[in-house]
Amino acid sequence: MNLHKIYHPITATPFQCTKDYMEFAPCDALKPYIRCFWGSEKPFLQEENFIETVDIVTPDTCMDIIFTADFSKNVIDSSFCGIDDRTFLYPNQHREKKTFFRFAIRFYPWGVSMFAQESMKNTKNAFFDVDYHFSGIKNEIEKRLFDIENIRQLIPIAETILLNHFQEKHQNPVVFQAVSKILRARGNLAMTDLKQELLIGSRQLERLFLEYIGVSPKSLAALVRYQYLWNGILYNKDFHTADAAYQYGYSDQAHLCHDFKKYHSMNISDAKNYAMQNVGNIQYKSSETQYNG
Repeated sequence: MNLHKIYHPITATPFQCTKDYMEFAPCDALKPYIRCFWGSEKPFLQEENFIETVDIVTPDTCMDIIFTADFSKNVIDSSFCGIDDRTFLYPNQHREKKTFFRFAIRFYPWGVSMFAQESMKNTKNAFFDVDYHFSGIKNEIEKRLFDIENIRQLIPIAETILLNHFQEKHQNPVVFQAVSKILRARGNLAMTDLKQELLIGSRQLERLFLEYIGVSPKSLAALVRYQYLWNGILYNKDFHTADAAYQYGYSDQAHLCHDFKKYHSMNISDAKNYAMQNVGNIQYKSSETQYNG
């Protein structure tokens, strides 16, 4: 299973690396299923700040389990975020002084089902208590959160827990083949062609996608195309919208720009400027191979 070698989804701020957000690549055994671990470098003191700022969260086709340990109140909040097909704004306003630690697992869309105890149906654009889909993983990781000193200490522990809960039988071969074809076509794939290649009916294919990924194959293809486009915008020095429109199957440059803004909530120039705000911290980012178009 090497889909992770041809697909590298990124966020609106892929260069971000601060004391409360760092990304780390998983071990080799988990790389085919998990995009990265992310979170705080270590427990840190958050000061009061009533000046509200807003982060932009764009669709990266991934799903996240997020743990937040509040050392001030000795409580843990955990949530599972299903796949998103729209941008949303995340407000930052600190109304109290507290010490906390955040740790998260970001799954590829095809990888999450191998660790879940429930299907991904009705998880699109939604948040759940981790206990519903991943009770075993939640219980074992939460036991460790107040004992760790930094995220690097926690990651190998989490990797062992995840490997112990891995169930390859939960992988659906039809869904995997369909995702593989979507990725290799960079999202530029007609659903009629996909169904014909897989020898499956549209209703059955859609039902399987909703169960194992949470969105329809058409929606996933559109998100994948957007992600390959976003990678090209950031990492391809010779990027041109006219070439990209042809490469990814857009009718013209206007269609490409409109589609990008639909998913990113801003135009290409503003999106790139927003992402590059954090480029100064890139030397601290964990080493990961970047997609180069």
